[in-house]
Amino acid sequence: MSKFVIEGGTRLKGKVNIGGFKNAAVAIIPATLLCPGKCIIENVPKIQDVKVFLEILRELGAEAGYINDTSLYVDATNVKNCFLENGLSKKMRASYYLLGAGLGRFNSASSLMPGGCDIGDRPIDQHIKGFEALGAKVEITPNGRIHVRAEKLTGAKVYLDVVSVGATINIMLAAVYAEGKTIIENAAKEPHIVDTANFLNSMGADIKGAGTDVIRINGVKNLKGCTYKVIPDQIEAGTYMIAAAATKGDIIIDDIIPKHMEPITAKLKEMGMGIEEYGDSMRVYYEDELVPVNVQTLPYPGFPTDLQQPMTVLLSSLKGESTVVEGVSEDRFKYVDELKKMGACIEFTKKQAKIKGRNNLRGTVVQATDLRAGAALIIAGLIANGLTEVRNIEHIDRGYEHIENKFMNLGAKIKRVRDE
Repeated sequence: MSKFVIEGGTRLKGKVNIGGFKNAAVAIIPATLLCPGKCIIENVPKIQDVKVFLEILRELGAEAGYINDTSLYVDATNVKNCFLENGLSKKMRASYYLLGAGLGRFNSASSLMPGGCDIGDRPIDQHIKGFEALGAKVEITPNGRIHVRAEKLTGAKVYLDVVSVGATINIMLAAVYAEGKTIIENAAKEPHIVDTANFLNSMGADIKGAGTDVIRINGVKNLKGCTYKVIPDQIEAGTYMIAAAATKGDIIIDDIIPKHMEPITAKLKEMGMGIEEYGDSMRVYYEDELVPVNVQTLPYPGFPTDLQQPMTVLLSSLKGESTVVEGVSEDRFKYVDELKKMGACIEFTKKQAKIKGRNNLRGTVVQATDLRAGAALIIAGLIANGLTEVRNIEHIDRGYEHIENKFMNLGAKIKRVRDE
């Protein structure tokens, strides 16, 4: 076990390169199961969730591994079924995409209930609704195993009762081979949904409308292998943008799609940060004292729930009062108790935090409660007086590649040490 030790008080300066989008990669990698051929996926972050997916695919019979630090291959030709016998699926939320991919290719799949960050109840009822609309039967056993099977998959119209990224992608995966047309209404519109659809189309699928609230999938007979490059990680980029604001820094963020950053850019500009865009890069710099703002997380193109925790840290360091409303996840403020150990003045419920900003966070020992909360605590450590120890950083490693190295290159005093 390791921890991060951070000495606060340094302004971030310099340039940081953004890797491939974690949320896209963990949908695209299981989607390779649909293709009895070799796929090469480029710009993949070398994070723990990706490593777990490769292990799962190999256990299913696929050939899979890294080509280099940013590219991997999957050849699922020899995979005969999608029955996950071990508990690897419990290590991450995105393992449920194996159900859609397995159902699509083999008309059946089985897995333990997915794991992932503890941020409240995250039901899969909309996934099940989509599978059943396509003709599948779904059974959840008392020990938490999900079985999905179908004699035949037939295209159907599916209206999602709530906007769900996971359900939108899973229904796309299951519907690629379904006979006829599938229409997903009230679909999620996040960039990684578009990226997953583009990958599937590169293999020969027929998907239109990804990025809008209506997606149409015409079933096809065959898919072929392809080479595909994952889009940049908007959440990683947003994390460094917020860190620059919190430390009163001046950084260049390279290898991004500025359009995807607009929800974060707009909010930071409202606070008073300077932001300049240059094609596939962006300069984020402190100009004058920032003002607190109110934030509500919403499905894309709203402010992303995965940046709620870092933004709350930033707001806690500013003079004045602000409110953060969590409009996506059920219970994503558990980390606030850790911030309060550092002197933050925050009152919170499951859905809302009221912040009385102050400029005197102090270093102490804190625990990362989930992936994005871990990133938020790093930012808190960067602006706190004294030393901060962030423990349970295995959560952070699930979604950020070499995060301490990237912060060190920006001048941060952070190191990874063994946690005795």
